[in-house]
Amino acid sequence: MRFPIFEDFLALVFPKTCCLCKRSLFDFENQLCKICIANLPITNYHLRPYNNELVTKIMGLTQPNLVMSFLRFTKKGVSQSLLHQLKYKNKPEIGVELGKIYGSILRSNNFQNNWDEITPVPLHPLKQKRRGYNQSEQFAKGLSESLDIPVNISLERIQFTETQTKKSRIERIENVAEVFEIRKDSQLEGKRILLVDDVMTTGATLVSCANMLYGQKVKTVDLAVIAAGKV
Repeated sequence: MRFPIFEDFLALVFPKTCCLCKRSLFDFENQLCKICIANLPITNYHLRPYNNELVTKIMGLTQPNLVMSFLRFTKKGVSQSLLHQLKYKNKPEIGVELGKIYGSILRSNNFQNNWDEITPVPLHPLKQKRRGYNQSEQFAKGLSESLDIPVNISLERIQFTETQTKKSRIERIENVAEVFEIRKDSQLEGKRILLVDDVMTTGATLVSCANMLYGQKVKTVDLAVIAAGKV
């Protein structure tokens, strides 16, 4: 049951603001105002998902099919601010909203029939408990809402790895080579999977997860992330 008067009072005392520009949001806006959405650094990789720098980055490490990133990552830029708030400021709603926006873009380009399910890259249970949520799963939920494709948690992380930030490309690949496994109750054979993560740098984590999925005789694994940047 809704209480409009109470909701109006809360909105007056605690107005919703855009997570980027801090302007007050209208009722039809969520997390981001229309002006900031219009200025997002969208890569448009969905227009050439078979032939972009992300495909080249993972070529030879897995079987790349469609590889896409919603935003272009730049240090101290818009995408870094969004990811920082999503991961470290307890704002899972940002991940859902970004997923909904990107999902709408993909739907408008007829991608909604490309996949049977969406699978997020998992966090280690200890890290997820500490954070309270998996940011990649939040992104997956938003994509699911816009594309009408179910989310399936078919992967789990069985090893707690060190941060990848200061590792080389080879070190990152070695660091995540055996940290994931397939959940025992997963039925994946013949399915078309959209594997999603928050950010892609070297692609090591996504490659490891994709190869685990291919080991289950899935038909295809496509990759999509919130943001991607150079190594």
